Amino acid sequence: MEETNKGSDKKNRLTLRPYLDGVKIGNKSDGKVYMVRDDRSRYFFPEEWIRFFETIKKEKQPIFDTLINTGSRIEEALNIKPEDFDWERNNLTLKVTKIKAKKGESVGRRRTFVISSQFAKRMRVYISKNRIKEGSVLFPMSKQAVSQMLKRNLKKAGFKDWYMFSLHNIRKTHGNWLNALEISPQEICMRLGHDMNTYLKHYGSANIFDRKDKVIMIKILGDAYGFK
Repeated sequence: MEETNKGSDKKNRLTLRPYLDGVKIGNKSDGKVYMVRDDRSRYFFPEEWIRFFETIKKEKQPIFDTLINTGSRIEEALNIKPEDFDWERNNLTLKVTKIKAKKGESVGRRRTFVISSQFAKRMRVYISKNRIKEGSVLFPMSKQAVSQMLKRNLKKAGFKDWYMFSLHNIRKTHGNWLNALEISPQEICMRLGHDMNTYLKHYGSANIFDRKDKVIMIKILGDAYGFK
């Protein structure tokens, strides 16, 4: 049965039809195809992340390494520059962030937070190896290119529900892992640029992860919060 996407542009009511389990597909007025997921809460379990990450070409891994280690939105990650790192304190400042117009913002608020020494080291090597100068972005690629890479490698890694993932699900994964590792909700909200209501809505129970999961999480996230 067809249904109307009420969240679509009012000028162009778009019709959705079943496509895959949990996903509907439609066509925009310009003919382009788009998908809508019923459930946007899918995130990676640690072993799933490793399986996915290992399928990515080495030279392309740093953008995904950045997303899982910072929890940044893709638009924020694509605007990171070398000077945004404080190498002495292992801090990162996201200077281009989401503008929350509903809250009266005309520019996005900068966010500074800790990163692990391991991730910082990998970024320094990446910047040096690629001769990235101050003022230049670390990842000169488009959101669409990164999104396509995500989907392609999820399929390659054997994810049957690859269509349930978007780049934003990596951000949710980061938040869920920090929650499982008992980082305070206030710290997670500050790091991700959330308010508490958003946090409660999007981040699930920490009890779904077992001890083995948490050991792998710490291996991936490093010593950012003193994890050992």
